[in-house]
Amino acid sequence: MCSCSRRTGQYEVQQCRVDGSTSSSSSTPFSSSPSLCPTSSSSRAPYQRCSSQDSLDEQAMLDYYREVEIIQSSRDSENTEELQLKMADEGEHEEAWLTEAGLATLFDETACDGEEEESLLLLSTLTRTQAAAVQRRLETLKHTLRKRNNKASHNVPDVREIFKPASTSDPQTKGETGRSESSKPKEEALGNGAGSHSQGGGADQETNINLEVSFSEQALLYKEGSKVAKPQYEADDRLPVGDLSAEDMKKVRRLVLIEMSALFDTAGIEPKAHKALKIKPRDSGLFGVSLSTLLEQDQRRIPGTRVPLILQHLISHIEDQGLDTEGVLRIPGSATRVKVVCQELEQKFYDGRFPWENLKQHDAASILKLVIRELPFPLLTVEYFSAFVDVLKLPTQKQQLQALNLLVLLLPEQNRDALKALLEFFQRVIDHKDKNKMTLNNVAVVMAPNIFMGKGFRSKMSEQQEFAMAAGTANIVRLLIRYQNLLWTIPKFILNQVRKQNTENQRKMNRERAMKKLLKKITPDRERDRPERNKEAEGGLIRVQAPQFTMVSMAVQLTEDLKASDVLTRFLSLERSVSVKREDLCLYEMGGNIKERCLDGGTYIKALLELNPSAEWVIKIVQH
Repeated sequence: MCSCSRRTGQYEVQQCRVDGSTSSSSSTPFSSSPSLCPTSSSSRAPYQRCSSQDSLDEQAMLDYYREVEIIQSSRDSENTEELQLKMADEGEHEEAWLTEAGLATLFDETACDGEEEESLLLLSTLTRTQAAAVQRRLETLKHTLRKRNNKASHNVPDVREIFKPASTSDPQTKGETGRSESSKPKEEALGNGAGSHSQGGGADQETNINLEVSFSEQALLYKEGSKVAKPQYEADDRLPVGDLSAEDMKKVRRLVLIEMSALFDTAGIEPKAHKALKIKPRDSGLFGVSLSTLLEQDQRRIPGTRVPLILQHLISHIEDQGLDTEGVLRIPGSATRVKVVCQELEQKFYDGRFPWENLKQHDAASILKLVIRELPFPLLTVEYFSAFVDVLKLPTQKQQLQALNLLVLLLPEQNRDALKALLEFFQRVIDHKDKNKMTLNNVAVVMAPNIFMGKGFRSKMSEQQEFAMAAGTANIVRLLIRYQNLLWTIPKFILNQVRKQNTENQRKMNRERAMKKLLKKITPDRERDRPERNKEAEGGLIRVQAPQFTMVSMAVQLTEDLKASDVLTRFLSLERSVSVKREDLCLYEMGGNIKERCLDGGTYIKALLELNPSAEWVIKIVQH
């Protein structure tokens, strides 16, 4: 049995400190590895193949173990302190989960009235499976506090006070589409339509995801042997991440956390809850610093940077040298050269003096992997690392993709942006597979250990568990690459729940505003303008505002086939003084039951108007 297979679950990334205070890392090329995993399947213990139909065979895993040996050999040369992840104490995970879900008011008596109102609004939109997920964690926390205090906890309400039994007429028990009966189904009204086969993420017919009904509700129906109704596609079926305001994204994230937990609960899976790592990473440099530090450094030089410049430059350099090179991500660079280049990058990268023309392609690929491995906090985060690993325990590939979709949305924005940039690069490498021999499987098995073998993730495993872990993580990377366009979207049922929260909040604000008007006898100009605006809508017109331009507003005829792109086309035909490119303009849906949303060009305005009749329409320059 080769040494790498005995230690698969016990790796910690090496340090690449090049400031002279610590030793630098090195890599071992394949030719100099003391032992490689055998290709014969008989030399390994059998393992339980994961449920994904795209499972990787043992032969395909050879590259995985070679990559692990390279990581391990360089780590063995380092004398660094090993970090151990700590498990959350009983009740600690539930308390953190409820807080992250915006439901701290259920156990914290110090919460303010505004937070309590937000919690009540959130609870009012939950599906039965989502409510069950909250109820389960609240019961666990209550039980833990009772044991801890040896008496009934006074600050956690009974779940029966929070979740009243749902009647059979409750629309949440019938489905979560929130669809108006008068809405006309339009499969082409998706904007970024489900099932598209664009680069790197087209969904197969077998993995077309129903975005109208809660994923956990669908999983429960699958478990019960029932069928999910065929989706009726409308205006908002797929919403790319980043097209919503920060306020609405906060609501999205809370709902996604609850939905993700409900999906795993339905399958009887409980990912391990790890405590966040309490370490102090380097506060400057390129290697061993956090993503947030990298971006802070970069944004001082280029405002608005969303992906670390070092990653961008390495990716661009590899592509500029040509993606037809055989084994572009698989074959390691020279260990000696990589060590020297790391030191030189630290000294010269931000000064613009680094000689990129001298950097060899395979060395650049090795350094790209090193930047990922050297992150002090995992790219997939400590909090959700186990959930990513457990995705393949879900019974169907559809559910696995649904879970990955939710987990991607849960990642901090900086992690999500960096991961997306990497996955898009991997797909471009795969597009040249005829020349570089890097297929989807090859890229997945080579990159999996670099993404999943971060600091602190050490555990004792049997050989069978090690091999299953290797195959599992490679399959997760494979799914992330193949379906990336599908995964970086906000499901419609989540957006509908956000709209419902905003609608209720708007009603409350309107009531308060009406009371103030009554008391102060004030009629704002905006209210006097409303009859005219309503009159336009009754005449089949919408008023589009463009405050950043000379033509501040225009009337547009509303038709069944009017799309957001049509509105922009009309605007550009009339406003000839616009100096920005068309792709830098966006039609925004604002107000009503959404804070602010940049519309995809294929969005049908009339269908969207039915979802949000109080919306205003504004053309603005997109802030990248």
